[in-house]
Amino acid sequence: MNCTRRNFLIGGSTTLFLSGFFPKLSLASIQKKNLIVISLRGGMDGLTAVPVIGDNRLKKLRKRLILENTLKLNSDFALHPKLEIFHQLWKKDKAAFVHATNIPYTGRSHFDGQNLMETGAHTPYTEKTGWLGRGLLASDIIGKGLAISLPMPLLLRGVPQNNNFFPSPDFVQTKLIDSIYNEFTGAHNELIRSTFDTIKKRPISMQTATNSDDRDKLALEAAKQLKDPSGPRVAVFDLDGFDTHAAQGGVDGAHADELEEVNNIVNILYKNLGTSFDNTLIVTLTEFGRTIKQNGANGTEHGYGSVILMAGGLLKKSQVYTDWPGLKKKNLFEGRDLDSTIDSRAVYNSAMSVCFNKDPDFLRREVFWGDNLPDLSQELFKV
Repeated sequence: MNCTRRNFLIGGSTTLFLSGFFPKLSLASIQKKNLIVISLRGGMDGLTAVPVIGDNRLKKLRKRLILENTLKLNSDFALHPKLEIFHQLWKKDKAAFVHATNIPYTGRSHFDGQNLMETGAHTPYTEKTGWLGRGLLASDIIGKGLAISLPMPLLLRGVPQNNNFFPSPDFVQTKLIDSIYNEFTGAHNELIRSTFDTIKKRPISMQTATNSDDRDKLALEAAKQLKDPSGPRVAVFDLDGFDTHAAQGGVDGAHADELEEVNNIVNILYKNLGTSFDNTLIVTLTEFGRTIKQNGANGTEHGYGSVILMAGGLLKKSQVYTDWPGLKKKNLFEGRDLDSTIDSRAVYNSAMSVCFNKDPDFLRREVFWGDNLPDLSQELFKV
């Protein structure tokens, strides 16, 4: 195997949130770029999603979880067969992966980890806003945000006037909204009236019943809104079910089922965004990876390093970008986990820089408190 410790380039339920509507007046001077984040709650197993090829230690420790019939990416890494759309996009230079990465969190609590993956903070529960929300605010992409769920996800909090809409079987009549709107008079109610202005401008598709657990419909709606030149610039999908302590499976099983859901979402977005896919970037987010060794229930425990799945026309090229630490015991985190050698916040900061047309150092200061996060824009994305 040719991997060394260096950066190398190698050729449950679901909800959806939309944010950052694009002002019509700016269309003549700025090309809208879409950023889609797919949160994978529970701890996505990077060694299952993008397995390393030919590692005997991995085979020994995961006898019941080893994959057969993987989709080859290159001589060092393969792809889970349920992630077929990523393999198709890989051949078109529109899929890439960042491996051995995670937020700088070494605990094993879902609650703490998910708080940190959304806030980007150093300590759980110290921040009330999300890194994506702060990025939108710092980039002056504010107002008219729409969340197709309740409550507003922490990841997007921090942008004024983002509001919630939970699809309901009961159509909310405009007359009723107008009646409520007229009750809030005076300058001190300006923010409330502004929120109702946003509600009144929602498209009909957002005012009628939608099953929030129907991933296909949510992905179709996202594609429809994102390809609108004056539509939102950000979409967040929220998936759970990756906490596979038992019956994780290999090609099939609990973890494979969740990866298939990710694949379906990306496939629908790809097919329905049309030419807008060329100006779109899709990235995944998870709180931690999973142990290298399977447990007695044919599952895995909470780990550390994982992988970021990426797709879209804004990627520089197809590659597995990593500072691969290896899987020998001496190279594992605490002797049990794939180590994280790349702070995933650097990837997200660089992604926002490209999609929001902002200097990465500026965003690093405004969003991540000036933390030492390298600019990966040139390595990963089209700039």
